[in-house]
Order: sequence, then C-alpha cells, then structure tokens
Amino acid sequence: MARELLLDLANKISRTKRGSKLEIKEDYPEYKILEPIMTDEMAEVALCLELRKPMSAEEIAPLCGKSVEKTAELLWEVADCGMAFVNEIDGVDKYWCEIWVPGHMEMIVNHKENVKKYPEIARAFDAYGLRKGPMGVGKFPVGHGPMRVIPIEQSIDGNTRSASFEEVSRYLNENTIFSLSDCACRTSREAMGEGCGHLKEDICIQMGHAAEYYIRTGRAKEITREEAMEVIRKAEENGLMHSIPNLDGPGNTHAICNCCGCGCFNMRLANHWSNPDMARSNYVSKVDAEKCVACGECVENCPTNSLTIGQKICTENISSPQKWDDFQTTEWTEDQWNPDYRTNRKVVSDEGSSPCKAECPAHIGIQGYIKLASQGRYDEALELIKQENPFPAVCGRICPRKCESACTRGDIDDPIAIDDIKKFIAEKELKGENRFIPRIKHDYGKKIAVVGAGPAGLSCAYYLAVDGYKVTVFEKQNALGGMMTLGIPSFRLEKNVVNAEIDILKDLGVTFKTGVEVGTDVTLKDLRSQGYEAFFLAIGAQGGRKLNIPGEGAEGVISGVDFLCNVNLGTAGELKGKTVVIGGGNVAIDVARTAVRVGSDKVHMFCLENRESMPALEEEVEEALAEEIGINNSWGPVQILTDNGRVKAVEFRKCLSVLDDKGRFNPVYDDKDTMIVEADHVLISVGQSIEWGTILDDSKVELNPNNSVKADAKTLQTAEEDIFAGGDALTGPRFAIDAIALGKEAAISIHRFVQPGQDLLLGRTIRDYRSFDKESLNLEGYDRIPRETTAHVSAAASRETFQDLRGTFTEEQIKKETERCLGCGATVTDEFMCLGCGVCTTKCKFDAISLVRKYDEEGVDLADLKPKVIKYVIKRQLKIAANKPIKAISKAFSRV
Repeated sequence: MARELLLDLANKISRTKRGSKLEIKEDYPEYKILEPIMTDEMAEVALCLELRKPMSAEEIAPLCGKSVEKTAELLWEVADCGMAFVNEIDGVDKYWCEIWVPGHMEMIVNHKENVKKYPEIARAFDAYGLRKGPMGVGKFPVGHGPMRVIPIEQSIDGNTRSASFEEVSRYLNENTIFSLSDCACRTSREAMGEGCGHLKEDICIQMGHAAEYYIRTGRAKEITREEAMEVIRKAEENGLMHSIPNLDGPGNTHAICNCCGCGCFNMRLANHWSNPDMARSNYVSKVDAEKCVACGECVENCPTNSLTIGQKICTENISSPQKWDDFQTTEWTEDQWNPDYRTNRKVVSDEGSSPCKAECPAHIGIQGYIKLASQGRYDEALELIKQENPFPAVCGRICPRKCESACTRGDIDDPIAIDDIKKFIAEKELKGENRFIPRIKHDYGKKIAVVGAGPAGLSCAYYLAVDGYKVTVFEKQNALGGMMTLGIPSFRLEKNVVNAEIDILKDLGVTFKTGVEVGTDVTLKDLRSQGYEAFFLAIGAQGGRKLNIPGEGAEGVISGVDFLCNVNLGTAGELKGKTVVIGGGNVAIDVARTAVRVGSDKVHMFCLENRESMPALEEEVEEALAEEIGINNSWGPVQILTDNGRVKAVEFRKCLSVLDDKGRFNPVYDDKDTMIVEADHVLISVGQSIEWGTILDDSKVELNPNNSVKADAKTLQTAEEDIFAGGDALTGPRFAIDAIALGKEAAISIHRFVQPGQDLLLGRTIRDYRSFDKESLNLEGYDRIPRETTAHVSAAASRETFQDLRGTFTEEQIKKETERCLGCGATVTDEFMCLGCGVCTTKCKFDAISLVRKYDEEGVDLADLKPKVIKYVIKRQLKIAANKPIKAISKAFSRV
C-alpha cells in the first residue's frame, strides 16, 4: 500500500500536484526510489524544505511540529539518504531540496551502502530516465538541458571561445573545495548488471556546496584542485567526455562528470531518443577529408556514434543525410529513436571504407600508420599499430597480407607494400635505444590466467596488462611464442624477433611460467583457489593430423608440426636421403624448406589440390620452387610402404577433384593412375589438430567435432562462465594475425567479466569494418609509381641457412612507398548527433578533425528555464505545423 507522505514528497520534488494529470503515483520511479530509504517521520521533515532555499533546523522545527533536536536529527537522516543538501552556512547547518536530476536521484544512488542494500534504488534511477526521456524530446533549446556537454578544453580553438564557461579549468579555478565520487549512472548500470565496461569508481568531481555535502555524508573523498585536474586528464586520456549540471545559472555549476556514451543517462537522451540538443555543447565536429586517414580512432571513441568511416575515392557517395531539418520540422517519435544504441553502433558508413582496414583481421589503422611513416613519425606509427597488434615485427615477416590483396592501389598497378612498411616501423623500434612500452591505464590488481603463450594468448595478456590486470601466462613448452617460435622456421621468423616483442609483455608485468602443463601440473580448480578470476584458453592447434592410411606409424614418418617443433628446439637431427612432404598449405611449404636445410638430399611435396587451388600463398610456392623443391599436384597418398618397420616409399593415386559441386571436401581419385615414390622420410602436413589433454577435465566447456572449443562468437565466453577461448583452439588453424585479433577481444570480455555488474556486450563496439564497392571507383589522374621492393634473396644462398635473409626497406624507400597510398577512406560526421565533446580531436594524430562553434548558448537558472522552454516549443510546433495540412495546426498548438 502506498505511503501518502512519500507520495506527497515525490510530488513536491517533481513540482506536480496530487490529483492532477501529472501526479506522481506509487508505481512511478520518483516514489519507488524513496520507499526503501525514507521513514514517514523523515518525509514529514523533508516536506518542509524549500527548493534551493537553505533553512536551519530552528527554522524548520515549527513547520513540522517537532523539537529542534528531533528536527535536526531527522534532517541529517534526510540529507544522508540523499533527499536534502546540507551545508554549514555562517556556522549553522542548513538544508534544502533539489530537483530530481541532476540532484536527488544521483545523491540517493551515490549512498554506497543503500544502493547495495536496496538495488531497487538503481532501477528507479534508470526508470526515471526512461520515463522522462521521451517527454523531453524537442522541448529543450540548445544549451538549456538539465545537463550539458562542455568540450575538452584543448579541443577548442582559442579564437572561438566567447566565454570561459566552456572551459573546464574555469570551474576548477573558481572553486576551493573539491570531492571525488563514483559515477551514479554507472553505479546504477552495475547494480542492474548492465555495465558497459567503463567502471564507476572515482570519476565524478563535485565543487563548492556539492563537494561539502558529498564529503560530509561519506559519498566522496576530498581532493585538491591539482588532483581534480589529474582526474580530468586521465578521463580525457581514456576517451571520456565532460558534462556539467546546467541549471545553476549562467556560467555556474557544482559538478563535472566524466561520461561515456554507453553508460551515462544524460548521454542516453541523445543516443536513445536521438535528442542531442538536450545535452550538446556549442560545438560540432568537422572533418578535413584531405587530412583524414580513416584510422578509426575517433570513430571508436565517439560517445554518440556520430562518426563513421566512409570513403573519398568513389564516384558515388551514399552517406546518410543530416537530420537537422527533420528534427525541427517533424514530430520526433519512436520511428526516429534508437533504443538499441548500446548494441548497434556502426563503425562504417553505408558506403563502406578503406579495403585495407576492412580486410585486416585486427582492423589496424593501416592508412593511418602509412601516413605517419610518410611524415617520419615512426614512434607514433608504432603506437597506432599496437592499439590492435602487439607484434608488428612478427607480423611484418609472416602476415598473409590480406590488406595488400584488397588494396585499391592494386587496381591501378601494384598494391602498397603495407607489410614492408610495418616491418620497417617495427624494426626501427626494435633497434632503437628506447622501446615503446604503453602506459598502464589502471591498477585493478585482479589475477587472470592465460593458458598458452602463442599469438592469441600473448595478445590477450598484453591488453589485459595495459588495462591494469595481473596476468600469468602458463606454457607447457619451455619456450614462449607458441607456433611463432616452434611452428615457423627461423628463415621466415627469427626467434630473437619474437623474444624481443615478448620482452615488452615482461616490462608490463606479465608473469610467464614455462614447462607447466595446465591440467597435469596444475588444474583450473587449483588456479581458482589461488585467486585467478578468469581464464583464457589459447592452446593453439599444436598437433598434426593423421592420414589414417597403412604404414603411417612406421619409423621415419612424422607430422610436419612435430618436425618443425623439433627443429626449432634443436632436437631434430639431420634428415638423410629423400624426403616426401604430404600437404599443400603454408605449413607444408615451411616443412619442405626446413627439410632442405637439415640435410635432405631431395624434397618432394605431394598434395591433392592442383596448382591453382593450392592453399599455400603463391609467393611461398615460388620460394619453394626456387629452392628446387618438387611440387607434385593432384596426388593423394594411398599407403606408406615399409621395410622392417621403416618407411621405404609412398604410394600415391591421381586426384581428379577435391571438392564436390557444393564445395564440400570430397576427393575423387583415378585408382588406375598410381605411382610409388621412394622415401627415407615422410613428413605429413595435412592440417593441425587441437590437443586438450586434461585441461578441461571436470569443466562445463564443450567441444566441436573437430575438437575446437565452443564459445560465443562475439564475447569468446565458453559454457563455463569464467573460461574464455580464442586463437586456433577456437577457429581451427589460421594465421597469427587472426589469433592476435581474438586475443584482444578476449581481453575486453575478461575485463567486463571480472568487474561486478558489467555486461559482456552492452556498449561494446562490434568492429564490422566493410570495404566500399570498387565498381564505383574513380581512379583517374593517378600516376603509375612502381612499388618498392627489397633486394632479391638468392635461393641458393637461402637454402643453406636458417637466417632470414630478406631485407628491410630503407628510409628513402619508405618515403617513396608511402607516397603511393591513395588514402581511400575518411571519417564522416553526422553533425546532428555530434555533441561537440571534443574526444575525437584528442584521438586524432593528423589534425584532421576539429570543433567548430555553431551556437552561443550558456546555462540557465532553474527559475528562468520554463519560459525559455515554452518559447522554443511554440516555435518548433509552428515549424512542424507548417509541414502539415492546415487542419493539423490547431492540434499542434493544443500540444503546447
């Protein structure tokens, strides 16, 4: 049953009358937030308070009919729960009430004990925003919403500043007392299990009377002005924006909130209801397309998804139209809203963008680091690469270069030598005096276990360490790097390069435990008991697949994967005589070329596929042929012939086709066309298998028929909630860059999982980068500049050594090659949705995006708000009515 005094109080704060059409009722959040925290006696006293009029206990006591002592006691309880401000004024405690938001809702939620004890408080704050949000659509003129964005100060050109109220520093310099509290919005999100990964702790700054109240009631800790400025700096560095309460009068405020677009309830006004005018600053962002390199940093940090990556090279432009006019002349109803804004963020405009970024599995800002390299800004280029890939020196040597295959320059002459540019950037840093070690962002201290020190595991460990976690990597081998170290021969990837990049993880505080097999030496249960809160399984596909033919178990027959591992560990010995390699992929090529280097007199490869459909990269096939390795296409093994248990030959039969008409693996053979090939050694390289051992014993983790792990495609979470998986153990054998990309996604999920109340998907950027349609390319007027190449490596010299003889570009070559980039992509701005926060400008390394002043509005006093809102609504309704039939005009005015 409703408590009448609480209903009276809820209506008083709402400035509504009981019995009226706008009355607050018992099922409204304004009532529900009071019910668990307010007694009737407290409500009696609170009903005597006035809006923004400080009053003492002596003044209130006669109004509520209680003694001064009892009134003072109850007033403190009211203030402590969040339903009154209290400040000491002229030596006396004085109390007053506020509006709901910004005001009592945040004050109530910021009571740490109450919000834990009564989670309905958090739900009520959320429900209040959902109830009031639609009511504010089209009602508030720019600069007059309850909260407003104020730009990051460095993003504002000094020439465009007309008033210091747009500068954060002004508010900090004008106040003498400051406090630091948790974010009320994120506190509510967390309590509801809907957190976005941006954590609530120590992020919102109060000043003046609000700081005194927050400190006295235990909601916040007192900080200095310098500490407040440091909070602002870190917030900006981490991609957060600033908002301030906007109804304290022109040029005044009592708090600075450091907000994210995915958690903040004020930002929800813009994002959910497409109503940015209620929150925006006086600025909008403008992109200089000539300077923009579509790196994506601004796009992924924009709080309202007003930025997407588009293109600047196609004849057709299909960017979405701006919404300015529609908003002013249309009833802004559910058709224009975006209630799923926390899960449907776009990173690419409808027309698509740069093929290189789209095709890279890690979606590195390739166009960006090419531009930085062209300007000689190699350290910044490396930093940009490492936003998505911690191992550029490794990938510069072994990447499949999907970016180059898609490069638009290839439609003119030859693709940009993207991999060679990346290799140069990474090589320069490897040889430099000072290595790039990213700043650790936080100090979470939680323990995370990574199983497997291959590219996926190391990538996950890197990003978790940068975020502030204590990461331990468990590796059953005695060497780190996984297949990068043990599965790739040194003539393609020298081990000192791998180790040099792993050294950065050690500098970040990652602990490595080698020679430890999880499941045998230590179990997941053991690790949980040691305080590890989440696990990333990245054991790779470390085993070789069998042919299941007669003679496969003979002496002299070994899987290609085991052979490469033994060679890299120095335990393989020499191969005397003739070697047959069965398989046609990149690993088979590595196996064959390695066999040459360990003494085999003659190496022949046999594979089912014809030359055109071999899975190995064409350049690797050519390297094998140059080293006099025989490649025999369209032959499948029948049996391995033996003599006294040792291999002596392999029988093959002709393969007529590998796939059926539906694209499924279903080889068809000519049984009459066979041949026998003598062999002293047979190296089987027809795929890799995933060997779990006992890791998953007593777990809920499920496996697919091919032994890969089942996990959510976006979050990488398995059926056991604290276990995540990635790399080849999830996808089957792929390239290192694929594993690296999954490692970062796992780090994002693990961060969200181990922090209370965070959802694995809400507010997460799904990096669905897509290329533009090349059918509408406009490539007229481009010069045909030849692609730079490194010096040719003699096959005769190469086959005699395990050293990587391939060269690296010179600085002069870098200048020439980077000039060939067409600069296909550029960021596109939806100015309507832009709030003018300036986050984008802080992320851009190219001075390609700036804030431009569009309005000249400042805050308003609450007492002066109503006439401004009425005037604005009337003008807007006139514009809407002008677009309607005459008979609709009277109806439009009736809404006013």
